[in-house]
Amino acid sequence: MKLQTKIEFLKGIGPAKAAMLQKELGIFTVSDLLQHYPFRYIDKTKFNRISDITPDTHESVQLRGILRRLEVKGDGRKRRLVARFRDPSGAIDLVWFKGIHFIEKTLVIGSEYVVYGKPAFFGSQPNIAHPEIEIVTKSNTELAPTMDAVYPTTEKLKGKGLDPKGIRKVISSMLDNLTEEDIPENLPEYVVNKLRFPSRLAALRLTHQPTNNAEMVEGRNRLKFEELFLMQIKILQTKGRNQIAYQGWMFDKIGEYFNDFYFNKLKFELTGAQKRVLKEIRKDLGSGVQMNRLLQGDVGSGKTICAVMSILMALDNGFQTCLMAPTEILAQQHYDGISADLEGMDLKVGFLVGSVKGKKRKLLFEELANGEIDILIGTHALIEDPVIFKNLGLVVIDEQHRFGVQQRAKLWRKSKPNPPHVLVMTATPIPRTLAMSVYGDLDVSVIDEMPPGRLPVITVHRNESHRLRVFGFMKEQIAKGHQIYIVYPLIEESETLDLNNLMAGYESISREFPIEKYQLSILHGRMKAVDKDFEMQRFIRNETQIMVATTVIEVGVNVPNATMMVIENSERFGLAQLHQLRGRVGRGGGEAFCILMASYKLSNEGRQRIKTMCETSNGFEIAEADLKLRGPGNIAGTQQSGILNLKIADLVKDGKILKTAREIAKRIVEDDVNLERPEHLSLKNYMDFMNKAWKGWSMIS
Repeated sequence: MKLQTKIEFLKGIGPAKAAMLQKELGIFTVSDLLQHYPFRYIDKTKFNRISDITPDTHESVQLRGILRRLEVKGDGRKRRLVARFRDPSGAIDLVWFKGIHFIEKTLVIGSEYVVYGKPAFFGSQPNIAHPEIEIVTKSNTELAPTMDAVYPTTEKLKGKGLDPKGIRKVISSMLDNLTEEDIPENLPEYVVNKLRFPSRLAALRLTHQPTNNAEMVEGRNRLKFEELFLMQIKILQTKGRNQIAYQGWMFDKIGEYFNDFYFNKLKFELTGAQKRVLKEIRKDLGSGVQMNRLLQGDVGSGKTICAVMSILMALDNGFQTCLMAPTEILAQQHYDGISADLEGMDLKVGFLVGSVKGKKRKLLFEELANGEIDILIGTHALIEDPVIFKNLGLVVIDEQHRFGVQQRAKLWRKSKPNPPHVLVMTATPIPRTLAMSVYGDLDVSVIDEMPPGRLPVITVHRNESHRLRVFGFMKEQIAKGHQIYIVYPLIEESETLDLNNLMAGYESISREFPIEKYQLSILHGRMKAVDKDFEMQRFIRNETQIMVATTVIEVGVNVPNATMMVIENSERFGLAQLHQLRGRVGRGGGEAFCILMASYKLSNEGRQRIKTMCETSNGFEIAEADLKLRGPGNIAGTQQSGILNLKIADLVKDGKILKTAREIAKRIVEDDVNLERPEHLSLKNYMDFMNKAWKGWSMIS
């Protein structure tokens, strides 16, 4: 049986079920079905005693005993089949509400059965509703202990007989007909031997058909390693091949621009972390190999100044540069800030966003093409075809996970014959396991030190009963000349979510803070760019004291005078988003506050998120907590990357396996990037096959 055999040819499937599996679960081939792994197991390796069942028993139990009595009780909708089941320790009722006639005919009073199900109590009496039940016969007296695999499925598939038990039966039948030749090895033999792994086929059998917990762990660990190892090989091959194929522009000098800025313009002492990062960037730019570096740093850690000084290195070597930001507000802020930083230097900074039109846009294109513009700052407008640089040497991408792979690649190709050096920045700290997986082909720099004098934002949790006290504290802050953000998750009222919405909130705030005494701004994503900019500028100029906004202010907005943020329905936000929002206050160096307003009723996860925010301001600790709570799918844009479609590995739980996989993959790729050695033949064959599925991977992450 070949791995690419279509599932309609498998025993127990057929065309109708195959079509449903394709539509519901994306399963087309034998290989797909083998990788449809169990998400949990029912442990049938041990038996429980009926007398040990208590109201605190929340797990399913497995019992062995005699069926003593069988009767139908009640009538109409309350009709049910009740069987009295005994073991040497006591008795329990087995109850069925559906399929009563069929089940009654199959059960034999006085016979021995094995029963499995979740107990419940009716008064003081335990019962199990709709248990799994199997008669003990001479041929199955020993009833082999098993770990029954439970598979993801859907209601439509259950209707076709493909519930977890049905899927288990199909996969078991398929595995019984597979041989080692059908499942060729994809790991080098020396890796399998070193890590004492079972063969690939054996690992699949241990995962789908374990007889005990140790077998299940052995099989899954092999498959987890394999999944992470192959991903790391691909990432590191991409990096190694790019370094060979794409020579970088050589920035071999530090000149007038950099030195003038460093000695005469820089208004503060760089932190040790910033100096370390600049040395790493300087080394890359002078190596002759194209730089692909990720700069991670917490909110307010000083990433932008590192980017500016990297830009000056490029300008000292006669090259143009550009900086791309995800929103017009953030692009405008970068333009204003960098223009101010470089004031008095003989440099021209251009600004390109969607709202720049007509003659102004045409003139900018001309000045860019003839080299008059040294630095171009803007949004995704930078990647449009009419944007032509004379000699682009360095690209800086801010909050890079907000851009799609194709967008970034288009910008990457605007430099000929060599690609530009690439510096991508994120203020969303990324856990180590995620960084290894998503950004494994980038070199990573981390600013893990905050500038002197930057105080942690004081964060507290409040509910509706504290509303008047919160208003009072807001008035105290405004009386001191400070400004406040109030952030809402929605723009308009939702019928499905019981949330305070922005428009209703704005009206409520207006009543508490009347226009005779206070000025309010409003900002949300549906506003026109010109209106957003108008409101933002009013707030920046301190013409309004309160900014009522949605998460459009999450990234990059810099108002040093804002010392307080109130986040409504904070339980509805992810940890990373809460941390980003909180980073908008306290940027002036003084004491700042974040009030997390939440409902009385909180889920365990919501409570944990708020607790984490109140206890720490360390972005990397928050990112680790977010990864544990949410998983990797929605963190740092990994869902759009297409890389983390992991079938069995878990980046939260399998960090040690990932580390081992990364180390072994790195040694292999450094020594044999194209996998040409005989011992890597099986790996090369598998990677060549898998590369067809990985075509979407970009030259830059």
